[in-house]
Amino acid sequence: MGDLSVSEQARLFYLSVLGIIVLVSVFSLYRHRIGQSLQHMAIWALIIVATVLAYGFKDDLIAIVRVGEGSVGDDQTITFRRGGDGHFYARLSVNGEDMPFLIDTGATDLVLTRKAAAAVGFDVGRLAFTQQAKTANGVVSGAPVVLDSVTLGPFTDRNVRAIVNGGDLHTPLLGMNYLDRFRSFRIEGDRLILVR
Repeated sequence: MGDLSVSEQARLFYLSVLGIIVLVSVFSLYRHRIGQSLQHMAIWALIIVATVLAYGFKDDLIAIVRVGEGSVGDDQTITFRRGGDGHFYARLSVNGEDMPFLIDTGATDLVLTRKAAAAVGFDVGRLAFTQQAKTANGVVSGAPVVLDSVTLGPFTDRNVRAIVNGGDLHTPLLGMNYLDRFRSFRIEGDRLILVR
């Protein structure tokens, strides 16, 4: 107790007294049921420990439960956890519509599926699929478009060029043209960190 200040010693003393009062109260209530009182105390101890652990790891737990929801840092960073399939995903708001994207450093453009393009307001039937792109699945046509707004976490960009994929793409892609808007990005273990 030599390293504790007077106020810390007083606080420790009062907490000790309070703890003794609580223990005496519990044992007096359960004096004929000691086994039950110990069981209840163990349950409460587990609840308290679980609450403390959940609070301590809340960012990690949220990232696991909400795949693609980045964790925003204080220094213009946003961090994403690797998904169960080994890829990184991000949830973006495109023209006000929330949708998941696969972060793909092998893709050049921000690429929308036909369904995503329709959701953000494009008449897909009237788009001109004039661009050709070589993909792992062969050559695919694409229609160039301009998105009014793209929001990733706290970062919003206006007039973002994108491509509507003419093939059977299932998930929109977040390619290098968009990632280049960030000062840097790096992978550390199972985390992808973008720095604006």
